[in-house]
Amino acid sequence: MTVLHGEGAPAAGPAAGGRPVFRIGTRASLLARTQAGDVRDALIAAGHPAELVLIETPGDLSTGPVEDIGVGVFTSALRAELAAGNIDIAVHSYKDLPTAADERFVLAAVPPRQDPRDALVARDGMVLGELPPGAVVGTSAPRRIAQLRALGLGLDIQPLRGNLDTRLGKVAGGELDAVVVARAGLARIGRLDAVTEALDPVQMLPAPAQGALAVECRTADTELIELLAALDDHGSRTAVTAERALLAELEAGCTAPVGAIAEIVESLDDDGRIVEELSLRGCAAAVDGSDVIRASTVGAPAQAAELGRALARELLELGARELLAADPGTADSPTAPAGNNTTPVGTSTAAADSSAAAPESGGTAAAKSGGTAAVKSSGTAAAGTSTATDFTEPSPMENNR
Repeated sequence: MTVLHGEGAPAAGPAAGGRPVFRIGTRASLLARTQAGDVRDALIAAGHPAELVLIETPGDLSTGPVEDIGVGVFTSALRAELAAGNIDIAVHSYKDLPTAADERFVLAAVPPRQDPRDALVARDGMVLGELPPGAVVGTSAPRRIAQLRALGLGLDIQPLRGNLDTRLGKVAGGELDAVVVARAGLARIGRLDAVTEALDPVQMLPAPAQGALAVECRTADTELIELLAALDDHGSRTAVTAERALLAELEAGCTAPVGAIAEIVESLDDDGRIVEELSLRGCAAAVDGSDVIRASTVGAPAQAAELGRALARELLELGARELLAADPGTADSPTAPAGNNTTPVGTSTAAADSSAAAPESGGTAAAKSGGTAAVKSSGTAAAGTSTATDFTEPSPMENNR
C-alpha cells in the first residue's frame, strides 16, 4: 500500500494536536484518487485530518473482461484492508459494489451524485446517430454492448479496458471511431471537453448507481459513522437505493446487462399540491441486442427499495430472467446482428389498475397513480441524432465513475 497526504506527498504521521488521521482507502487510478480526494478534502475542511491509502485490486492487475475476474473485482481488496484495520474508510464507485450486504461494514455516506449518464466520445465530433455502419466503438460493459446493439446502427463493438486517458487516446489516435464511458468519470478528471454526446437514458440506461460514490467504514466505528453522515446526500442515496434494489431483486451482478436510473421529481397530488416522487426506469437486455425489456414506475421516495424490487419483479414477469440467464458467449460476433437494423417490433404493456400494487411500493402505473409502464422490444429502436435530457449539475462534492 502507498499512503498519500494532501496533493500526493508522503504522510507525515499524526496530525498536529494529536488528532487521529483518517486513512482513506482507494484504488490508485487518477479517477479513483480524485474521487477519494474529494472525501478527504471534505473531512479536512471539517477539521478532521485525513490521507489517502492507495490499494491495488484484482481489477487493476488484470486486463481481462471484468465479468470474468469475479464479483467485487474493484472493491474486495479495499474491504479486506478495511476489515484488517489498515484503513478507516473505503471509497468505492458505488456501482462496483456487490449487491449483497456485508455486516462488517456500514455505508456511511453517499455524497452528491454526479450526472449518471453514459457519454460518447467520437472522432470528428460525431454524435451516436452520425456514426456510419461499421464504425468501431470500444466498450466492454455488457450493458452498454447490449443497448448499443439493440439500436440497430450496425456498429462494430470491440472490447475495451484501461483507464480513461487510455480509452480517449484510442479515439484520438484513430484506433477507434468512438468509445462509450461514464460521463461522471470524465467530469471528475476534468475531461468533459472530450464528450461529443451525453447519451439520453431513452437510448442508453446507465448502470445502477453509476455516478455515485459509496463511503464505507466498519460497523463498530460508531463515532466515524456519525462524522461521515455529514457527507451524505439524501436525494442521491434515495435514487441509488432504488436502482440497487432493482439489481439485487434481479439477482444480477454489477456487470450484468441491466440498466436503471432513478430521479426525484416534482408532481401534483389530487389537491394540486406539489409533492416529491421517485421516478425509476429499468431495463434488462440480451447481450446480442436481440431483445431489450424496459419498465418504469413512480412512487414515494421513502419506499425507494420496495419501488426497485417491484420494478424488478415487473421486468422478471416480462422475461428478464431468461435474458439474463443467456450466455453472453452465444453472440456470434462483436458486431450487432443484421436483424437489429430493422424498425422496432415487439409488444408493449402497461398496468392499468394501480390498485393491484401494494400501497407501500408506490403502486405500479403512470406517474400520478403510481404505476408501471413496460415495453418489451426485439431488435429494437431507431437511433437518429438524439437530444440529451437535462440533469442537475452536482453539488461541490462531485463524485462519479
